[in-house]
Amino acid sequence: MKLQTIGKSDLQSSRLVYGCMRIVGDNSNESRQKGKAAIRTAFESGFTHFDHADIYGGGKCEELFAEVLHEIPDMREKIIITSKCGIIGKGNPEPDFPARYDFSEKHILDSVDGILRRLKTDYIDILLLHRPDYLFQAEEVARTFETLQRAGKVRHFGVSNFRPSQLNLLQKYCSMPLISNQVEINIHNITTLLDGTLDQCQEKNISPQAWCPLGGVVYPAWGNTFTSETEKRIQIEFERQAEKYNTANWIVMLAWLLRHPAQIFPIIGTTNSSRIRASLHALEIDYSREDWYRLLEARNGYAVP
Repeated sequence: MKLQTIGKSDLQSSRLVYGCMRIVGDNSNESRQKGKAAIRTAFESGFTHFDHADIYGGGKCEELFAEVLHEIPDMREKIIITSKCGIIGKGNPEPDFPARYDFSEKHILDSVDGILRRLKTDYIDILLLHRPDYLFQAEEVARTFETLQRAGKVRHFGVSNFRPSQLNLLQKYCSMPLISNQVEINIHNITTLLDGTLDQCQEKNISPQAWCPLGGVVYPAWGNTFTSETEKRIQIEFERQAEKYNTANWIVMLAWLLRHPAQIFPIIGTTNSSRIRASLHALEIDYSREDWYRLLEARNGYAVP
């Protein structure tokens, strides 16, 4: 497994991140055991970075991960744990309350305490704000980050799904660098290539993490807008490149992301152990500039201007 420094930090992360959103499945014993086996496989395969959020599985994903940490006593010291907070579901705590985002000091502090309790750890390496709270006060968030860092509960901070202007606003008031922006990047959603997000990551040494990297390849992308004609055109190009590189279509997609100079960290969310191991093949591909643009052209349906 290749390693890469995360932003302006001392953290050395595996180039691929293991995403823990699905590790409890339907929370049956069978699903939980499969999730635990997937975590072990990722760890044994060289994944050193594990991504969580307080809403994943209603908190049960973090609890299951804590069981694996207990079963592998030296694991905690060898890995990076990221978790996210800020999303509150509809009907919480009152039935008529809407779904919303909350970056208030109290919510962030309470969320981190809950994360640490469920993970049964004294600290997390990175805390990300999950989705932009339109009502957030940047100065309040910055003070809250400082409180958490001084208390030793969180080592580093970042954001998720932030536009460049939102990240700039928060960074203006933060004494510590924001080291990550976790955003959707896949063959369907290339917004970050166009809106300045990946440019900002390179300019400010912020590490982009790609969630749903295989959307439109292994499973339908969120809010898919592709026509059947577009999907067929993309599939043909994937198959051509898969044959060239002697691999699978989805491995080509990972290689496409890894080729970008912003040093994207793709998040691998499968609980299939063989797929977890196979994902490492993407790191071995000497992926060409020409193939990168061929896939972009297939996606767009036209050559670059």
